[in-house]
Formats: sequence, structure tokens, C-alpha cells
Amino acid sequence: MNIMRKLSSRNFFVFNLVLIGAIFGFSLAFLSFSCSTPRSGTVARAQEVIPRTVIPHDAMALVEGLQTVFNAVADNVLPSVVEVKTVSIQVRQQTPQPGTPWNFFFGPRSEGGEEQQDREFRSRGLGSGLIVHMENGVHYVLTNSHVVDGTTEIVVATRDGREYTAELRGSDRRRDLAILAFRSNYVFPTAILGDSDAVRVGDWAIAIGNPLGEQFAFSVTQGIVSALGRTGGPGGNINDFIQTDAAINRGNSGGPLVNIRGEVISINTWIASPAGGGSVGLGFAIPINNAKRTIDELIRDGAVSDGWLGVSLTDLSRESMLAWGLAHNRGALATQIFMGSPADNGGIRPGDFITHVDGREVQGTNQLTQMVGNTRPGQRVIFTAIRDGLSQDFTVQIEARTDILAAENRRLWPGLSVVALTDTIRNNMRLGNDARGVMVTQVISESPSSVVGIRQGDRITAINGTPVTDIASFYRVLRETSDSELRFSFSRGENNLESITFRR
Repeated sequence: MNIMRKLSSRNFFVFNLVLIGAIFGFSLAFLSFSCSTPRSGTVARAQEVIPRTVIPHDAMALVEGLQTVFNAVADNVLPSVVEVKTVSIQVRQQTPQPGTPWNFFFGPRSEGGEEQQDREFRSRGLGSGLIVHMENGVHYVLTNSHVVDGTTEIVVATRDGREYTAELRGSDRRRDLAILAFRSNYVFPTAILGDSDAVRVGDWAIAIGNPLGEQFAFSVTQGIVSALGRTGGPGGNINDFIQTDAAINRGNSGGPLVNIRGEVISINTWIASPAGGGSVGLGFAIPINNAKRTIDELIRDGAVSDGWLGVSLTDLSRESMLAWGLAHNRGALATQIFMGSPADNGGIRPGDFITHVDGREVQGTNQLTQMVGNTRPGQRVIFTAIRDGLSQDFTVQIEARTDILAAENRRLWPGLSVVALTDTIRNNMRLGNDARGVMVTQVISESPSSVVGIRQGDRITAINGTPVTDIASFYRVLRETSDSELRFSFSRGENNLESITFRR
């Protein structure tokens, strides 16, 4: 009876409940552990299949050595790099709206019209720069002209947080370069300029600058030289750019691209990317050899004196090269000559295909323009050109270029561009297969051709009475006729016409 009473007591019931719970919990934990934990044999086999890879000591030493080089380049170049902060102020007229404080204090507008207010709008810009010279406490900074042109305030910030008001010493818009000057008692290191002519595709390239604003100032990115001699940059510049895949973004403009020795090989200038986008590995920089003369002249004189030949140039298409018999030649075609220019005085004429300058091969119009621009005024240069299938040399004394000279269309001879008649042009113009002459594609305003009445779309058939059958004969007749006068026979629509005579 006592045993039965104890088995049915409350204490015994609680004890049983606790015991059952403990057994259940232990069983559940054991089941979970056995399902999630692999067997020891499996672990051993996994360790045998995937052993730990040991990096060879010589390979690690090589990589660490390269990393040390990058560290040294950054340490040596960064103190010469600056942040260029600019402010542009524009004054615009605005009409006060009804209900503005202007009307409250000064009354309504007069009956004669709406009152105008001048308001200033401040636009901030950011770029990069490089200290390239120091003299008597004045530091000179190389940057892009598009970073500072048109600005009213310029501040240069160094990596250690100092800021200085800077002035624009001079600008070279044709090469997109500018020199800033600021004074400091602290002597900042100047950059070491390398030799961009020695750069090869595949060389290491390290870009330094201030991409996308102050938040990312003094950034260092690394890549290689992707290509050389690229042309076609913005602003009509005359540079042959170095292409790199080192990350360059807006704000990097004016910063250096350096080699593995920390020598500046070019100045970062522009990128090719989708509209409004960032770096896609297509960055372009101005070769430092293009900038060395600009640096010296801007520091010394505040301006650059470019050479001027006095020709208008064009690149020929593959089809035109074949038609001219120039399939195996490189160069640039002189289509116009400025009357009285160095080219004119040296004997170069429209239709001459220039292939060499002082023995250096000309790759195209951009390179020829650059070669002439880099020539000092007064220097004599030998130009080699193909005329009527024969190579000839012309000695020309280069003159100083001015914007006024380069824009004086009245001196362009003859002042038009022509193309050969093709089957497509004949069909479009409804001409017979026996039609001869050349088609006018452009007439320069105020030029001799414009003055005598030639228009785009005219078909020129004779010059000064001498027939013209194709584009080669057009330039030959133009060259052989008197330089003192110019008269065209041409067709316009169904009419055969004669121009008036232009006399020099």
C-alpha cells in the first residue's frame, strides 16, 4: 500500500516528467549532431584530396618586390601631385517675378518693359595638376587647359592639406595644357619628367589624380600602356595620345601617368566612355614630350609660339589612295594653300601629297599638324611630297602661327574641296557614263572659289580654259595655270556656266 501511494504521489510524477524530457532532449541533440557532422573518415579523405597550396618562396619574393616598387612610385610622385579647385562666375540677367522682395521694396516695373537684374552664378570645377618647376619660392603646376580656362578663381591643394591661391600663367589650347603658379615658403618636390618617345605598348602605367572629387583625392591606379599615337581627342587638339587601361575618371584631368620608375610619361586628359559614364579602360594622356616645350615657354613667356606652314590638309580614303596611285604611301594631302604662306613661298601646291618632314615619315594629317606646330618659327624644314607620281623635296621656312592667320579664308587657294566622279555620283546626279570633271563637296566662305560664284554640288570641267577630266588632272591643271588668276568652267544642273575671274 505504501508502494502504491508513493508511485501515485505528485513528486514521483514530476520526477518522471523531468526524466522523460531529459531523455527526449538528449536523443534529439544526438540525432542532429549525427546528421550535420561528417564522419571522421570523410574529413580525412577531403583533406587528402584538397591539400593546402604552398606559395613558392621565389614567386612570393617576386610579387612582393613588384608591390614594393608600386609603393615607392606612389611615395615619390604623390607629393608632386596637387588638386586644382576652380570657380567660374557667370553674370546673367533675370526678370523679377511678381511678389518678390524687389517689387515689395521698389514697387512695380515701369511701363516701358520689365526690369532686369544681374545675378552671379558660381560654378565649381575640379581637376588635377603636377608641380614641374620651382623658382624663387614660386611653384609651377602643369594641368589641362580645359580644367582652368574661363575660371575666375583657382586654388591649388597639396596632399598634406595646404591650400594656395594660384594664378593662370599661360595656356596652350591646341595641346590642352596650362601652367599655374603659386607661391609658398614650403618647398614641394617637383616631378621627374621621363621620355614618352621611349614608351612601348605593354609598359606599366600608373595614373595619379583626384577622380570624381575631393572624396577620392590623390588616388593611385595601375594598368598598362594599351596603345600609342591615338588621335581625335576633344577640342581639336594636335596631340598623339597614349592610351591606357589604368582607371581614369573625371577629375583625373591634368594628373600624371607615370612609368614603373616613377617618371612622368604623359598627362591624363580624357576618357572614352558611354555618355555620363566613368572609366571603362579607355583613358588617354598627352605624351610628356609634347608638353616639355610648352612648359618652358609658358613659364618663361606666358604663351606658346607654334610653327605655321599655311596649308589645309586632308586624309585620303583607301579608294582615293588607289585612284591617286598612292596605295603604298602614308602622308597627308594639301588641298588648299594660303597665298603668301611659307608653303606657298616654298613651292608646295594644292594636290601635293606630303610624306616626310626632315626625313621623318608622316602618318596622317594629325601628325603633320603636330610636327609643324612643334617646329620653332624661323626654322628651315625639308618637306617631301609626291606630285604626279614623283617624289620631290621643298625647303620651307616656318613662320609663327596666329589664330588670325589660320582663320583668314580670303587667302585660301583655291578655297574648295572636290571628289572624283564615281558611278554612284553619276547615278545620283543623272549624268551619263561619259561625264567628266570633279564634284565640288565644299566651298570655303570668302575664299577665291566662293568669290567667283562656285557652289557645293557644281561639277567643274575646266580651269582657265584647260579641261579637267578627273581629280588628278584637276590639281595638275590648277598647279600649272597662272597663280595670278582663277576662272572655272562648270555645270550646275543642266546649265554649263563660266565663273568670273579671280585675280590675286
